[in-house]
Amino acid sequence: MSLDVKLAATQALLTDIAAKHPDAVLANSYGAEDMVLTDLIARLALPLQVFSLDTGRLPVETYTLMQQVAEHYPAVPVKVYFPQTDATEAYVNTHGINGFYQSVELRKSCCQIRKIEPLKRALAGKSAWITGLRREQSPTRQDLGNQEFDADNGLMKFNPLIEWTEAEVWEYIRSNDVPYNALHDQRYPSIGCAPCTRSITVGEDVRAGRWWWENPESKECGLHIKASPLKRPA
Repeated sequence: MSLDVKLAATQALLTDIAAKHPDAVLANSYGAEDMVLTDLIARLALPLQVFSLDTGRLPVETYTLMQQVAEHYPAVPVKVYFPQTDATEAYVNTHGINGFYQSVELRKSCCQIRKIEPLKRALAGKSAWITGLRREQSPTRQDLGNQEFDADNGLMKFNPLIEWTEAEVWEYIRSNDVPYNALHDQRYPSIGCAPCTRSITVGEDVRAGRWWWENPESKECGLHIKASPLKRPA
């Protein structure tokens, strides 16, 4: 399937989401995939909302891109959600500023505070959300489709780029002058919090730089883990 065909399908899906779920929101982590979707929303002039999670530990390059996006896409404002101060302070005072390195449990607890809880607030009252997930990104994403019912959050979840390859994502970005995170040029294909993200070497999996001290099977923060296989149509 060519990129033109995939692009047309993605545009059609986004347009359909906007029609059926006018309150749908795009979760923009400022990764390459989310920038493609932000650009498409702007080009198609779709009435879709966009939000981002500022964990308080993002790389400076991500903050730079956040400002660039605000200036480049004035018609697509990004609402930013932050962790709850009390929970963040309690975690740091109990486990240390980098306690997440000590165990998978403590790392997931940090993600719960800095990502999952803010995500719950961002999705509250919505009927659908949109992500930049792609099937080839991770072993934990192999069974994903372009839409499914998110039982954890009680709403529809759409993955318009699920069939896209990394090369196709970058072809779109280059062809359309889409702003992107400068870390991508330093071998950071997947970017999260600064202390939990590193560059990768040639031949490594694209997610190898995320939580690199853990096994591949545990490399999710919880934002996209399914607790139930239930699905329903949009």
